[in-house]
Parts: sequence; C-alpha cells; structure tokens
Amino acid sequence: MTTATPFEARQTRVIWPMSELTDHSGGHSLVDALTSGARVTLTWEDRQQAHFPLSWLRDHCPCTECRHTATRERLYIPLELPDSAPEARLEDGNLELAWADGHISRFDAGWLRQRRPGQESVDPVPARRPWAEGFQPARVAHADFVGGAAGERAWLTALLRDGLVLLEDGPLADEEVSRLAERIGPLRATNFGARFDVRSKPNPNNAAYTAIGLPLHTDLPNWRQPPDIQLLYCLENDAEGGESTFTDGFAAAEALRERSPEAFRLLSETPIDFRFQDEEHDIVWRAPILTLDHDGQLLEVRFNNWIRDSLRLPLDQADAWYRAYREFWNLVHDPRHRLEFSLLPGQMIAFDNRRVLHGRNAFNPNSGRRHLQGTYLDLDLLESRLRVLARSA
Repeated sequence: MTTATPFEARQTRVIWPMSELTDHSGGHSLVDALTSGARVTLTWEDRQQAHFPLSWLRDHCPCTECRHTATRERLYIPLELPDSAPEARLEDGNLELAWADGHISRFDAGWLRQRRPGQESVDPVPARRPWAEGFQPARVAHADFVGGAAGERAWLTALLRDGLVLLEDGPLADEEVSRLAERIGPLRATNFGARFDVRSKPNPNNAAYTAIGLPLHTDLPNWRQPPDIQLLYCLENDAEGGESTFTDGFAAAEALRERSPEAFRLLSETPIDFRFQDEEHDIVWRAPILTLDHDGQLLEVRFNNWIRDSLRLPLDQADAWYRAYREFWNLVHDPRHRLEFSLLPGQMIAFDNRRVLHGRNAFNPNSGRRHLQGTYLDLDLLESRLRVLARSA
C-alpha cells in the first residue's frame, strides 16, 4: 500500500482498458477513479461521471466489519473524517479503496451509480395523483390479489396513487378482511379493536354503528396518529340505502387554497380539539383541520364533525374560523367531486384515511341486513410491501 499523504497533496488515478472490464453491473462498470482532495471522481464506461466525498465512502463501506453480515445494519460510527486519502483501485470494474489505516472498502459500480450525488432514488411507490373530474377507482379481482404478485402490486399501486381502490369478487367469509390485510402487515388496533364490524346495533358508541347517514369525514382525528389506511369488506348489503360516499380531501383543500387563501391558512394554522368519549375511553388530540409539511404541501386532513370538541378560540378568531370551515365543508360535499355507490357482498374498498374522506347515506335497517367488516393498516407497511414485490417484478 502506498504511504498516505494529506488530501490536498495527493492525486491517484487508475484506468483499466475497456477490454479488461467485466460487465457484471448492468453495463455500468467503472473505467476511471481519481482521488483528489477530499473526494473521489468516478467515470463509468458510458462516460458518466460523479464525485463522491471520502467521508461518504468510508461511512458506506459494505464490508463485514462495517455492516452486520445478516441484517446489513451499519456497525461503523463515522465520528471522524479520514485524515488522508485512500489508494483507489479498480477490480473487475468496481471500486476498491485502501485506507491509510489498512481498512479495505469495496463498492459495486452499479450500486455507486444508483447513489451518485444528485441522483434521485428510484422508488416503485407512486406519487399521489389528485382525482380528475369523472374519477373512478381502479378495480382488482380478489383472485388476482391473492393469486400472485402482479395483482397485489396493482392493488397497492392504485391505493397509494389514488387513495382509493376496489377489490371485487371475494368470498363471503368472516374475517376475510383480516386475512387480506395481514398479507401486507399487522393490523393497526384502535379503541374499536384490531378488526371491527360496521352494522346497526343497540346502544352504539359511534355513529357508524347506527343507520343514520354519515357526512364525509376522516376516522379518528382525535388520535395523535390517526390510522392511515382503512379497509372495509362487505359481507351483506340488502338494506335500502346505505350507499358509500367518497371524495378526495386533498383536492378539496387545494381548491380552497386557490379560491380562498385566507380560509386555507386558518384551517392549516389553527389547532382545534377532537375528542371521543365512552364508558371506557376518553381520547383527545388538538390539531388543525389541514396539516402541511415544511414545503407547504398537504400531509393530512382531519375532518370529522361528530367528534369536534368545543371550539377553544379567542372571540375575535371564532367567526373567521367558522367561515373557513363552512367553505371547506361545501367544497368537500360538492356532488360534482363525490363518488357514490353501493358496496356489493364480496367487495372491499380500501382508502387513505388521512387523505380521502368517506361517508354513507342513511339506510333502513328493517329492509334488510347490512354488515361490513373493517380494519386499518399503516401506510409504511403498504409502501414496504410494494417495494418488496417490486424486487421480483
């Protein structure tokens, strides 16, 4: 190994002839590696170049001393920057770095190309797509979902992209919703349990367990972390009425932002109280109707008129908040942007509870039976599952 010298004084270059390269990295073998100062400049065979900081390369060393052999979790702690440049070599078109302390790091050329600075990562998780006029949810057959990766990928992609997807022609089997959900991950339990039955019952502790109509809403905004994804599986639906309703809350919020910026600002900056109470629970959280990220993009909608608690705002702010709330209410319930249909036995609707608002028309419990089973899943698990399935696509 060559004696180490300070960053600013050392340059090493190694170039291999094209004929000696082995095409094992998808046609992206390295042909040049230049160490200069505190970085390494790499050139691939198609003449694409990238600059990597030495500190980044040392931190990402994939060897068994720096990564656990089974979990691949990092063992190395990058508390100090390398104090001298390593010797750079090319081995079969890949990068090998010999550090001054004797440590050897070997990097796959294709892996480095995917992670070069400024290169966006390729993620199979789709971007959210707002509903266009006339939007209808994608439909996936139950047999396709359970029969292979392609059907499951189609279902996950539609749900993550549109916030709503319909599964069809499923069996009329108790707990089928749980079995489908568990293909993705553990069920998200709430005060209503891990799996719940939606039907009219005596002494209900929630409006969902009555026959009344339910205006559009999101579930459990009184939780610090409301459930992400809701699944509702229809087992029986012979009653008159009870049509399911949905709308894209993000689209309504963006319409509010464009039409009435001040109303949008009030609903996104003013926390209000949400509360659920029964004999066993008293769950309270305070948050705005609309939550934005640091770039001002929508993260979630918390909208549920039944469990809005007493409005605790200064006198001079209350009227303006109510005006903003009514304006958003009208946009959410605009029939031009609302989906309405009856779930059939064997169908399951899945939707993003923190984006898509859902509701139900009133039904007559004396005209027939209506029974849905539901559960929740975490968004992280859906995205994880899609990435896993994409590995074999």
